[in-house]
Amino acid sequence: MTIQTGRFSGSRENVSADLQAGDVIHVWLKARITGVTASVAVTVEGVEIAAVVSTKTEEFDFQQVVLSAGGKCVLIYEPSATAVSVIYSFDPVSVLEQGIRVLHYAAANAPPQLHSGYHFRPPFGWMNDPNGFGRFGGKAHLFYQHYPHSLRWNTMHWGHAVSHDYLHWTHLPVFLFPVAELSMRDDGRGGAFSGSAIPVATEDGEQIRVFCTEQVRDRKPEEQIQLSAICADGIFVGNPSVVLPVRPEGLGLTLDFRDPYVFKGPDGLWKMLLGSRDKSGGVILLYETCDRDAAGNWSFVGILHREDRFGMTAAECPCMIPLGDVASDETRWALIFGLLTSRDPATGRRNMSSVTVGRFDGRHFQPEFEQELDFGSDAYAFQAFVDHDGPVGLAWLANWTDVSKSVDFPTAMTLPRRILLDGSAVLTPPIEAVEGLRHKLLDDDGLRTGKSVELVDGAVEIQLDLKQAGASFELSFDHPEISLGVRQDKDGLAVLFDAGTGKPSPRYLAAGAKPEQVRIFVDAGSIEVFADNGRWCGTKRIPGFAAIRSATLNASEGSVAAARVWQLKL
Repeated sequence: MTIQTGRFSGSRENVSADLQAGDVIHVWLKARITGVTASVAVTVEGVEIAAVVSTKTEEFDFQQVVLSAGGKCVLIYEPSATAVSVIYSFDPVSVLEQGIRVLHYAAANAPPQLHSGYHFRPPFGWMNDPNGFGRFGGKAHLFYQHYPHSLRWNTMHWGHAVSHDYLHWTHLPVFLFPVAELSMRDDGRGGAFSGSAIPVATEDGEQIRVFCTEQVRDRKPEEQIQLSAICADGIFVGNPSVVLPVRPEGLGLTLDFRDPYVFKGPDGLWKMLLGSRDKSGGVILLYETCDRDAAGNWSFVGILHREDRFGMTAAECPCMIPLGDVASDETRWALIFGLLTSRDPATGRRNMSSVTVGRFDGRHFQPEFEQELDFGSDAYAFQAFVDHDGPVGLAWLANWTDVSKSVDFPTAMTLPRRILLDGSAVLTPPIEAVEGLRHKLLDDDGLRTGKSVELVDGAVEIQLDLKQAGASFELSFDHPEISLGVRQDKDGLAVLFDAGTGKPSPRYLAAGAKPEQVRIFVDAGSIEVFADNGRWCGTKRIPGFAAIRSATLNASEGSVAAARVWQLKL
């Protein structure tokens, strides 16, 4: 494929590519001036075969063109009259293997131009919560909260990608769109919010049923309702229908009623978790249905769990994973959720995520212990499912505290993680496949002996093996813009972070942690720390994408048994 952008005579812009008959082109455009029609002409081998037009000015209008002939395809428009946000093409027959071909994006929604990087990022636009993470048709599918037209949160869509190993991703067409009244606006009044997906067996093969929250601000009586839709081919989704139009009565809930997570319970019935809150704190609601395909007939069971320690916080993005055989009475279940607006008074961290482990019989949850999911607080909206080799999940690598309404905020997903039960602790180590990212061993002994190790492009894994649990050390990074490091001392394990803004930073601390092994993954814009096979995890987004230049280890003599540094590469 060849891609060109440039100018024709006058002020016309063009985007061109060699495409085939039957290829689909998706275009978002809008008129720059009220009363003027936006127009993009589609020509193949110099012959115009279609014209994409719109009179919308408040929001980009989505249009689809199916090519009737193949060859050199050129899309032409007048930039003085027409704004074009995104253009991509794909072959619907092979898109699950080959993905989309992004032909154009604007400056406002351009992805960061990174020399390297091994975390999932969208091909353009904004991204937050993972949605519908699961395996369907033999491929891992990741849906996610998405706004295609800028790098800031706005009217929600669902993006979509597939993978064979959770690390190498193929981008697919935008999956879910907001309702028409929202798609004509860019004021963030709502859209297709977070949810989940399940496999549905049919005579024609497996389909994907997705669930999402539709939000329309100021809608009466409910701002947030639950929708469901079927995807028969793994690419395109049908029209959604309402499955839960109202909140349960008599519980004193706020308007928060969102993020449906659907899973099979130990009694064989489909269950749905929803996040909400009341005047005391966060509330997780439980529904169930006898419907084989989970298409309807949902009934409210009751409040599954609540979290009141941080005041009137909203429980968000709940998910529930069996840590063993679903059918066994001895199996423990992990309930994971985020707490929007929560604040830890000891460290100043905000919007924390929790995992609570207990017994679940399908209708009642009996907690046995709980722990914080990530002491760095930038692994939010964690979503998991049980794959053929066990539970796996990932999260949005960011925190709402840092999100700005006026500054671009390109983000990523965390490394995919296992969910394991080890006695009275949950472990969330990175999946085994991350070892395949090790492109080159940069250092085998210099770091341990106190030398500064150059990190080339900043995409590295550092593994520290300590002589004894809790041995003190401080790993310092040379970053051109911020102060960054990892320390273990008598207080526990901490990610050291100071953005240099003059404002005090929260303490990213796993209090009392005393691991024997620490793995540190550094990438453009992030650091992830996994200690003792994920018993303690600390994830922190780093503003900007400047590469960390070097690392230096300070530790007492004999306390570090080994220190290795690998350059990572997809």
